[in-house]
Amino acid sequence: MRAPIGAAALRRAAAFGRLQQHQLRSRCAAAARAAPAALAHPVVYHPDFQLSPLPDGHRFPMPKDHLLYLRLQELGLAGRTFTPEPPDVGTLCLVHDEGYVRAFLDGSIDPALMRRIGLPWSPTLVRRTLVGAGSAVLAARLALQLGVAVMCNGGTHHAHRDYGAGWCIFNDQAVAARAAQRDAGVGRCMFVDLDVHQGDGTAAIFEGDPSVFTFSMHCKDQGFPARLQQSDLDIALPAGTSDQEYLGALRATLPRLLAEQQPGLVLYNAGADVAAGDALGKMALSDAGIAARDRYVMACCAEAGVPIAAAIGGGYAEDHSSIVERHVQLHRAAAEHWGALAAAAERRRAAAQQARRPREKL
Repeated sequence: MRAPIGAAALRRAAAFGRLQQHQLRSRCAAAARAAPAALAHPVVYHPDFQLSPLPDGHRFPMPKDHLLYLRLQELGLAGRTFTPEPPDVGTLCLVHDEGYVRAFLDGSIDPALMRRIGLPWSPTLVRRTLVGAGSAVLAARLALQLGVAVMCNGGTHHAHRDYGAGWCIFNDQAVAARAAQRDAGVGRCMFVDLDVHQGDGTAAIFEGDPSVFTFSMHCKDQGFPARLQQSDLDIALPAGTSDQEYLGALRATLPRLLAEQQPGLVLYNAGADVAAGDALGKMALSDAGIAARDRYVMACCAEAGVPIAAAIGGGYAEDHSSIVERHVQLHRAAAEHWGALAAAAERRRAAAQQARRPREKL
């Protein structure tokens, strides 16, 4: 294993992050001026999402990310598209063990670790994984600037500090949270993980960290992950949970958490595998119920004035088009609440500028 990253390297990484933040502000301002106001929430997409380095018949639906973006274009929901860059090793190591990171990147990773992940290693998989993690980092930065940003991928919440699992290699939103704290000075991040599976990797990574609150509402009868971790708040619902039961639990919880935790950023995993009939999920939400869930999360963040960066999370079916339509609903929800979330972002920016001004002498 290589030596840990030194303080000088971390300072250089922080300086680079501040430069990227400055460049992003300029890009955000230009995008806000250029794109139409209606149906133009910030979308994060990379052309490499067209790559799918998996054998035919693999259960992980990697092509859905690109198919989702094509569908957003058809619907006029891709008017503000931003392209991520791969994060550097220092950024990945804000969350992950450096030896694990470098072994995956250079292909020296133990084959047993790749079997646990469930994906065959290849240079193309490395490329795809890096832009995937970069998407989460960019989505968080955009959300802080513009109020909301939604990825066309992501939600790799089964990745732990020094190993991956469940098709998750790097924990993208965990990396994004730490990058937001490092680069933008975010005090507290809050994870709202509504995938059908528990966000076990996220819970383990941030265990005992008061600057990050992890909330996972999932199905208790899934069987994966085999060993659950302890989030700051876990709500485990039974198999067959319906729209009414699910939304009732969410409504009784989310506004209270936002009020209590007062996060500077919400990272939302909008897993669509809560759908009835999902190949890997055991809940029974209708498509209308999933849409109502996503709208509610966006509305709560808008009401609380909290920026939200969203990943599409899980969703599994042989017919990728059915999964895509469920993920589209997340983007529709963001578009519907884009105005309120953007206004909240502008108020935060104005307040920060006011706080930085020197007080006039009496």
